[in-house]
Amino acid sequence: MELRIDRQALVPVVQQIVEALTCWLRCNGVEPGARLPSVRQIARINLLSQSCVAEACERLVAQGVLASRHGAGFVVAATAAAAQGHPQAVCFEGAEDKEGAPSCELQLGGGGLPESWRETDDLAYAIRQVSRTDMAGLFNYSTPLGLPALRRQILKRLKRLDISVEDSQILTTSGASQALDLIVRVLFKPGDSVVVESPGYPMLFDLLRLHGVTMLEVPRTPQGPDVAALEALLLKHRPRGLFINSFHHNPTGCSLTSGVAQQVLQLAKEHGVQVIEDDVYADLHNGPGKRLAALDDCVIYVGSYSKTLSSSLRVGFVVATSEVIAQLAEVKMISSLGASRFCESVLACLLANGAYRKLVQRQRQRLNNDRQAALQQLEDADWEVFGKPTGGLFIWARSRLPDYAQVRVQARRFGVVLSSATAFDPAGAANEWLRINVACACDPRARAFFQATARDRPQAF
Repeated sequence: MELRIDRQALVPVVQQIVEALTCWLRCNGVEPGARLPSVRQIARINLLSQSCVAEACERLVAQGVLASRHGAGFVVAATAAAAQGHPQAVCFEGAEDKEGAPSCELQLGGGGLPESWRETDDLAYAIRQVSRTDMAGLFNYSTPLGLPALRRQILKRLKRLDISVEDSQILTTSGASQALDLIVRVLFKPGDSVVVESPGYPMLFDLLRLHGVTMLEVPRTPQGPDVAALEALLLKHRPRGLFINSFHHNPTGCSLTSGVAQQVLQLAKEHGVQVIEDDVYADLHNGPGKRLAALDDCVIYVGSYSKTLSSSLRVGFVVATSEVIAQLAEVKMISSLGASRFCESVLACLLANGAYRKLVQRQRQRLNNDRQAALQQLEDADWEVFGKPTGGLFIWARSRLPDYAQVRVQARRFGVVLSSATAFDPAGAANEWLRINVACACDPRARAFFQATARDRPQAF
């Protein structure tokens, strides 16, 4: 029984053991009455202390998952097996199934960091600090443009990215989703056309459909959008906007090269196209690199802290001209009366005291290690990898098995949920490429899945 325990995480080891044991029981369909390996054996295999394993088992007894039998150790309780028939639903952007996947399954194509990666100490401190020092933040709306203290911190971040703007050019939002929604509402009307990358971000596609905006697909290459295809689209259709990921594109994980970036901006200027740069994975970027907004002050730039900090503490922002920001702020106030002052105050505290900077440094290091290991696993299993990303959260890859349905069957066998075959295409067309979350790819279930696809590959004679 191999359990994935992350000793660098702030989640207590005992709690990780509880979650790992529960997942193992459900994903392997262990029958009621089945005896678990001994506490000593589980501890030895996973290099854990026996006291931690014993405490985790006792907690599962209290939850009704296990039962303690004198002289027989721990066995699976009948209530645990019954619960497997009514699994909790999971839902993540780009999932294979929107409903019905057991909560113990590994979301290999998930769009954010796993729960076990979340660090709570600094966040809890910031929440306590805000509760003591800014009672207004607990009860009042934020200002239309956002909390001044937070916008000052965002301004410092933008300067480090060589994006030079004034305070009046920054608007905070409830995550990047609201930022994109405001941009679409203000800049486009039903019947307008915009260029989107394919593959690309499913939630953006849904948003554009909701507002009746026509999507024109430009293929994404490892260097960025296909420039020749983009130019042909601009000449033929005269779209009003271009939505683009610069660094660590969702879902391929690849980044825009400087040469392609210059060509994209030149084409946009020649054809009067508004460029919207989505850079929500900016803090997971390794090394130097120029954003489009640093090269052209007409670019609208969207950022977020939700991916790295907390999905519940939703804070994003938009950078644009003062005129566009004023329009976005007006729609923001009409549609939502502003963002959460409390969330913005907590984030401002984390940015000011340096805790957030240290957090993302740790995340980048862990992702670098897991990405290297994941790419090696994929190579060993003879998977094809798109562009081999050097940073960020995603790898875009596909198995070379001739029967792709078999790949999905294998994934289910090992308790792995794959990304959707259709979600990342603007028109909903199916393809064999999968988004792989680097933070999940080294899980034992993912390793077993990749190894199985290698074993099932037809052998050459």
